[in-house]
This record gives sequence, structure tokens and C-alpha cells, in this order.
Amino acid sequence: MVKEKSKTPLLKVKDHSVSGEMFQLIENTEYGFLETFPKPAAQDLPNYYESEDYISHTDAKRNLFEKVYHLVRKISLKKKLKLIESCHAESKTLLDVGCGTGDFIQVAKQNNWKVTGVEPNEQARSIANKKNKDSVFDVDQLVKLQPQSFDVVTLWHVLEHLPNLEEDMATFKKLLKPTGTLIIAVPNYKSYDAQYYKEFWAAYDVPRHLWHFNKASMSKLVNKVSLELVKIKPMYFDAFYVSLLSEKYKHGKMKFFNAIRVATLSNLFSVKTKQVSSLIYVIKATKN
Repeated sequence: MVKEKSKTPLLKVKDHSVSGEMFQLIENTEYGFLETFPKPAAQDLPNYYESEDYISHTDAKRNLFEKVYHLVRKISLKKKLKLIESCHAESKTLLDVGCGTGDFIQVAKQNNWKVTGVEPNEQARSIANKKNKDSVFDVDQLVKLQPQSFDVVTLWHVLEHLPNLEEDMATFKKLLKPTGTLIIAVPNYKSYDAQYYKEFWAAYDVPRHLWHFNKASMSKLVNKVSLELVKIKPMYFDAFYVSLLSEKYKHGKMKFFNAIRVATLSNLFSVKTKQVSSLIYVIKATKN
């Protein structure tokens, strides 16, 4: 269990999506990531996902924003597939943790991957199973999966939602084959758009996001469970999506042109700083 090492609030952030409650971001000095405080009790967490606007749990295309989201997601799915294909998997077995409505594992399956998905949200899981012929299970099935049975385990914007970081990372390591790859994508609070929007930065998404990572903190967490961070890749599109939502939270409406400006600047600055709005971490088991 990750222990809170400091309770000095660095930022106060509002839950703009569901409850309207205020939370603090505190620094964990052991790892260097930020923690959402107070953390909701485990039995209360599902209540903070009960919103029609929680887009990763639906396939809704009700407005321009949602339509653009799905268009960008199609492009992102191709990039994700290309990344796992580059892992030189032996038998192309994939576990996608927090698979949402199942689009990524559907694309992987269409490209000859043997897929398994895990999704806690019942609505999203139902949609995913319609697409993937009952290949998606609730999270309690993780412990029942065969150890060392997956070439690739992916978490696309999922790790920040998981209450038990060290325990869960150890579980993912256990499920990987000795030559397998763990791929984790999370927001990066060191990015320009995060610094620009501050408490309105949509990727804080409290209290659903329990942890807020930067490169150094992810490296420490990975090393803690005897894994090795071998590559970091940018997710440039995320800056645009996050900036649009951040504009809404800050001004009450999506100021499209300013969001584009901020996202573009964030990506341009990242050429030098390497601090993109979201990062993909490619992780392997350490060599003894």
C-alpha cells in the first residue's frame, strides 16, 4: 500500500464532472506523484463515475465534442495497435485492463490477437462484450487469470484510477510472460497545458484520478516492483482533448480556439521539454 508522505496541499481541485466537491492534491515524497486527498472510500468510488458525460463508458455521439472524440479515438487505436505489434509478441496474447467499451481489444482481435479485457463498469463492460463475444470480465477475475499468460498487458489511462498501485503493478507483472511488455498511458502533470490550466486542468479529474504522475514518479513505481522502464512515447492528441475540457471547466464553455492554441503550444514546447500532456510508458521485466 502506498503511504502518504506529505499532506501539504499543492492545489485545490473541483470535481467538475459529477459531485462538485473539492479535493486537494498532495505530494507523495516517496514516489514524487501527487495524490488526491481525501480519497473516497472504496464503496463510494463507483458513485463518482455515474455521469452520462463520462465518455469512456459510452459510445455516445450526441454533440460535436463527442463526435470529434470518437474520430480521434479511431486514429489513436491504430497507433496503439502499431505499438503492441512492435513488441514482437510470441503468441499475440493481450490483456487490456480498464478496456471501457472494448474498441481497442476489438481492433487487436481483428488483427489476430487473442484478447482478454477487464472492465469494472457494468454498462461499459456490456457494450464491450457485444463487440468482443464475451471476452471482457469484471476486475475480480484478474486474480483468476493464469500467471505468465500474456505477451502484452495494457492500461490506457487506467492506472491513475486504481487504489492499490504497488499491489496492482505486482499483479500485472505476474500475468506477463518473462519476455512480455507492460504498456501504461497516464496524464503528465508536468506538461505545459497542466501548468497553464492549473486547478482547471481536466486531466486531474478528481476524485476518479487518485494519482497524478510525472516521469520520475512512474520510474520509481516501476522499479519498486522490479520492472524496468525502457521507453516513453508521447500522446499528442491528448493535449487537445484535455484543453477543450479545461476551457469548459474554467470558463463554463469550450473556447475552441484558445484550447487549440494551448494544446499546440504544449506540443511544441514538448519538443524541448519532452513533457507532453499524456505519456505512454513501455515497461519490461528487469533482467537478472
